[in-house]
Amino acid sequence: MGNSADPGSAGEMGIVTTPSEAAAVAVPVVPPVRVSAGFAVWLRDLVISLAISAFIIIFLYQPVKVEGTSMMPSLVDQERIFVNKFVYRLEPIERGDIVVFKYPYDPSKSYIKRVIGMAGDRIRIDSGQVYVNDRALDETYVPPEYTDARTLPEVVVPANSYFVLGDHRSMSDDSRNFGPVNQSFIYGKAVFGYWPMDKLGRVR
Repeated sequence: MGNSADPGSAGEMGIVTTPSEAAAVAVPVVPPVRVSAGFAVWLRDLVISLAISAFIIIFLYQPVKVEGTSMMPSLVDQERIFVNKFVYRLEPIERGDIVVFKYPYDPSKSYIKRVIGMAGDRIRIDSGQVYVNDRALDETYVPPEYTDARTLPEVVVPANSYFVLGDHRSMSDDSRNFGPVNQSFIYGKAVFGYWPMDKLGRVR
């Protein structure tokens, strides 16, 4: 609409001039408006940007919302973070990583916890103190007010599995309840918080 050009339209509109009339009447020449070309460039850039964003979200980073208090103070309820879904294809899961995984009892749900034990590790908890292979684990990310006095008999983490705990020990449903998590359930690593603004930065 409006951009089509009919070669016979000038005659059909009745605009006919003779040489003498053309000399007497100055008709301004309006340059053609190149809206279509500019719009095409803008549309192309938009499509490319959307495609790149979709690729990043689908294959690399996924924005997620933390629900609950089990990872306080590291992560708070309703905090928004980015999860890297590709990193574990390039590097192994390490102790201390905050991972997102499918809840073993209901894979339609996702949990977020901290890796405490690796495959083959012997884990026990004595009155809230975590021991890994008989060595007390120094957990600076667990403030005293978030500890509990729970005791757990020693367990050995199976192959291709990880023992995970929430930082808020008295409020967390974790491997103390559902056992070690198989690696096949883990699909990402929490890497960056972006909301609220006072939590902006790398997730530790």
